Parts: sequence; C-alpha cells; structure tokens
Amino acid sequence: MHKLQEAFELRNKKLNKIEKIKELKTPLSVYQKLDEICTAGLNELNDEDSSYFLKCFGAFLKKDGKFMLRVRIPAGQLSIEQAAKIGEVSKQYGEDYIDITTRQQIELRYIKLENLGIVLKELESVGLSTFQTGVDNFRNIVTSAFEGLGSNNIIDVKPLIDQLQSIFMHKEEWIGTMPRKFNTAILGNSINDCNIYGHDCCFIVAQKNKEIGFNLYLGGRVGIQAKDTGLFIKPEEVAKTFEAVTNLFKQYGFRDNRNKNRLHFLLEAVGMESFVDVIKLYSKLEFENSGEVLATEEYILNEYGIFELGEGFKAVHLSIPSGIFSGSNLMEVSKVAKSVDGKIRLSVEQSLYIITVNEKVKQVQESMLFDIYSRYHNTYFNHQIACAGTATCAFGVIPNKTDAIAMANFLQKEAPIAGGKVRMYWSACPKGCGIHGIADIGFEGCKTKDEEGNKVDGVHIYLGGKATKEAQEARQLFKALPLKMAQQKVKQLMLLYRDKRLENESFESFDSRVLAGEPVEKIVKMLS
Repeated sequence: MHKLQEAFELRNKKLNKIEKIKELKTPLSVYQKLDEICTAGLNELNDEDSSYFLKCFGAFLKKDGKFMLRVRIPAGQLSIEQAAKIGEVSKQYGEDYIDITTRQQIELRYIKLENLGIVLKELESVGLSTFQTGVDNFRNIVTSAFEGLGSNNIIDVKPLIDQLQSIFMHKEEWIGTMPRKFNTAILGNSINDCNIYGHDCCFIVAQKNKEIGFNLYLGGRVGIQAKDTGLFIKPEEVAKTFEAVTNLFKQYGFRDNRNKNRLHFLLEAVGMESFVDVIKLYSKLEFENSGEVLATEEYILNEYGIFELGEGFKAVHLSIPSGIFSGSNLMEVSKVAKSVDGKIRLSVEQSLYIITVNEKVKQVQESMLFDIYSRYHNTYFNHQIACAGTATCAFGVIPNKTDAIAMANFLQKEAPIAGGKVRMYWSACPKGCGIHGIADIGFEGCKTKDEEGNKVDGVHIYLGGKATKEAQEARQLFKALPLKMAQQKVKQLMLLYRDKRLENESFESFDSRVLAGEPVEKIVKMLS
C-alpha cells in the first residue's frame, strides 16, 4: 500500500475546485430537494447545484437554460415498455429529440427545469434511472449489443453487470464521491463491438485451462488503451475484483488536477505491478495469470443492415446518423419490436438493433421505420460515431454531427463500397468524446484556414486505430484540413480501400495488411 499512499500524498496537497464543492453538501441532499428546486426556477438555482450536484443525477444545464438528461441503459438493453416511455417523455417534454451515446445510453435534451422532476418520475415508473450518469461517478457499464445471443456469445454477462451495478447504484457513499468518472466494460462475446479496451476497467472474455472467465485490463481513457494486469478473473471473482479496484481508486485516486485524475494516472504513478499486488491484498483472492483472449472476431453487416447471429437469431440494424434520433421513432421501435417479439439493443456506435428470430426479420424490414433508415445502410453510416459538437456542447470546436453526416453522404456518392466496413469516429474537440483515437479513420475538430486565408472549420485526421483483435491508437495522417479538403482526402483513401481490399475485408484488416507498415508521409503522397 505504501506506493499508493505516497502517490496520494504527493498529488493531493491541493484539492481542485470540484473537491471543495463536494465538501458543501452531499449530492443526495440536493436530489431530495429536487421538487423545491424545480418550483423555485432557474433564477434561484445555486451554482454548485447546476455545476456539480445535479450532474450526479444526469441533469446538465445548457446555455439555452434547458437541461440535457442522461438516462442509464444497463448493457444497452431496452425493454419494449422502456423504449415507449422514453419516446413519450421526449415528445412531451424534450422537443422530440434523442441522442444515442457511445456508452449505450440515451440523452434527452431541451428539458425545462420545471419539468425535470416530472420526467425523472416518468422514467422511474418503468425502471429507468439517471443516477450517477455524470461527473465523478460510475458511468454506464457497456457490453456487446449482441450480449447473450447467438453463436458468438461465449458467456452471458448481463447478470454480472447487474451484480456490479448493485454495488454502487443509489448508494450514497458512491454518489459523486469518486476522484473522477469511472468507465467499466465487460465482454462475453467473441466480437468486440463495444471498444472493450477503452475503459478504466475492462473484463475481456478469455479462456484459461479450458475454463471461461475474463482477462482484466485497467487504465483506459480517451487516447489511451487499457493495459493487461496479467490476471485471469473467474466469473465468480468479478464482483470482488471490481470492488477492490474501485475502492482503491476512491481511496487513493488523485483529486488535484481534474485533467489528470483518471485511474490511468494513478497506475502511471505507482506502476501496474504494484497496483495488482494491492488488488490481490484487498480482494483476498488467489488469481491465476491471464488466459487467452477470445474476443478476436469481426462482423460485417450485409447490404440490408442485417447481421446473422446464428442459433436462429438475426440483428436488424437501424443506422442512426450521428446518433440523432427522435422520441417518435423510438416509440415506433418499441411497436415494431413488440410485433416480432424482438429485443432492443443500443450500440456504442450510436445506433440500435432490433433482434428477432429469422422468420420475423422480413416483418421488421417491411416496417415504415426500417424504410426511413434503410438509406443509411451503407459502409459510411453503419459504423459512425459523432459527439455533440458546438450545438449543445461548450467544448465543441466544430458542429461535428452534421459534419460527420455530410462526410458520409459525400463518400457514399463519390466512392460507394458494397459490403465494406469502415469505422469513422468524430470528436468535436481534443477531449475526444467521439473516441476518434481508436477509429479506422478518426476526425478531431479544429479551426484552420482555407486557401484564401479565411478561418474555417477543419479536422485533424487519424488513421489505423485497432479495436477488434487488438488495442491500438490511430496515428495522425493529416493536420488541420478544412472540411471540404478533408472530404477529398478521405475519398481518395476510400477508393484505395475499394480497389485493393480482399473479399469481405474490413478497413481495419485492410489497414493492417496494406497501410500499417508504411510511413505516414508515403500514405499522404498516395492520396495526393
């Protein structure tokens, strides 16, 4: 423990502003007065309540004087009743607008303060919570959109997610008390469709001596992939391991510079080996060494947006451009899913699937809903991510969501690719909420100048992130390109992919085979 204590004392001599705010009161005391706060109105809203305490319950005050509300969807699994309720609430109180997020959650927007308590009660009536979805809390635990279904499923993890959630959800000692946010993912599928290496705490399906369990990776964050702890975690050890990691982070995590307070920085200070030793001591578990990671397969949707899960199931993809959805259409999703006895699954790529038995897929495809989104079933929209951008985020440098949509439409017109797979992820600023650093092609918003010297919106372009069979950050290909020029450069890159790809080859595999070994300068010249 001495290394943790030394690092803690060295870094926590001066607390940051948020830590001082936490000393004023508890988040739960604010939540218990929510009805009073809503009645009093915006003019009476305390700064500390809007800047921190309400965010502990997913309520973010925006510059228009209305709230964004983040709804926790464990494992991205929505019941038919829950989908209908979110849609109704969005229509009635949130201007019929919904964002699907990279943590398999839903964000409502344009909620007035006087309606905030009403909306929360409506959501609670169907078992939905916004607790601990913002600031220094455990964020939504993510997994594969195909969890528990099909031939690629190795071990069901939803029961484990529920077990982990029970450790911290609605518990006062865990609400807003972490040094920084804490992201967790657990994958029991051979397909990594949840950016499994990009979280603070990652349980990745593995095999050791013919036993199925998980390899534990720690310390992921934007721009950094998690590292292997060298530990194999049996299913029955997951909860205790999680408790050990999170309690150690809560007790010894840094509380000075908020830009350097994630678990990654604690591990960097004390070393993975030392931290693992303390996990063993704290958990009192006898761990085995890491096993063989089993999450090594890719998947490609067919031209109709269908993925064959096997064992009698198919996943019908609704490709939602930049995650921008509506309450009305979510209500339609609920109706369609109910009509085919289907399951609704949100993906980390800001889209959703209706999963049903093979015999009922045609019924989904004949729905008005499927018809609306069928135009986006192509290589450039199927695996797209774009964070909020300037419209609703104070940190955004470019609009972002509309830029991502414009790029995809341009590429589909100029360089269509049948049966391709390209993960294009967009972040509106260096914070990287669009996880552009692990994309096949990543975009980071910036300001730049056009050929006439005018200040315009632009992007830094990144190439070659890996998230399927391995974890690898992308490398920068271009710096500060105006958006129009960026479209032309990516078009050339897509034509190269189209002309040189093998049958059913994803861009990730193509990059590994063709581009990864080449210097950036040579690739840039190829695209000139």
